[in-house]
Amino acid sequence: MAHGLIELIEQVGSREDLGEAMTAITRRLGFEFFALTHHVDVQANEGDVIHLHNYPERWAEYYDSMALGLADPVHRAAHVTSVGFRWSQLKKLIALEKRDMKILDKGRQQGIGDGFTVPANVPGEARGSCTFANRDSSQFPEAMMPLAQLVGAFAFEAARRLLIPPGDPACQDLPRLTPRQRDCALWVARGKTDWEVSRILGIEEDTVTRHIKMACERYGVNKRTLLAVRTLFDGTLSFSEIVARRYTPFRE
Repeated sequence: MAHGLIELIEQVGSREDLGEAMTAITRRLGFEFFALTHHVDVQANEGDVIHLHNYPERWAEYYDSMALGLADPVHRAAHVTSVGFRWSQLKKLIALEKRDMKILDKGRQQGIGDGFTVPANVPGEARGSCTFANRDSSQFPEAMMPLAQLVGAFAFEAARRLLIPPGDPACQDLPRLTPRQRDCALWVARGKTDWEVSRILGIEEDTVTRHIKMACERYGVNKRTLLAVRTLFDGTLSFSEIVARRYTPFRE
């Protein structure tokens, strides 16, 4: 069965083919919905990222309009593991806050129950995932999770091949921060001032300012908030790191 499903994915030649193949595969696995997507604000990056699904239209419109690709607790959980996970296990991966519970409740109201998400975190690209989900009333096909893990990985790779053309800025020539620049960018994303960052990292305040300036220059931005957005988009930083209580900085 696994070979047949993977072969079906590898034979697709267009976005439409991939959508049809994923719909068929999703049903074979015992699920109703699928989503292949980068974890970004889709409306702000339309055409530059992977975003293919068969979710109910009303839920999809709400999800994209609220930019939940950035805040979705399922996506945040996918940033802290390399293996697929069932949504009912989210609390074991990340701390769920009130906003997270509201997002999950809203999804259930729109017909999205439990699901299984396969992380797809490719270095140098925005983080992503392949998800299979069911309605609340549907029985979860737990026995199919190992196969969903395998198929999900191949499906996301097929989406990368079809939807991100060679030379796309999402795939190559991305800025690279030094470890110290990354440390400074992380603490700035956490809302710290240069003085506070200097105390945390044990370096001079002027040094922090210089690291942040150079990081901004590498990304071609002139605001720290934009630096945070760009580093989240390409995976240099993750939401889980920003909200984490503990972090070990780079030591020179």
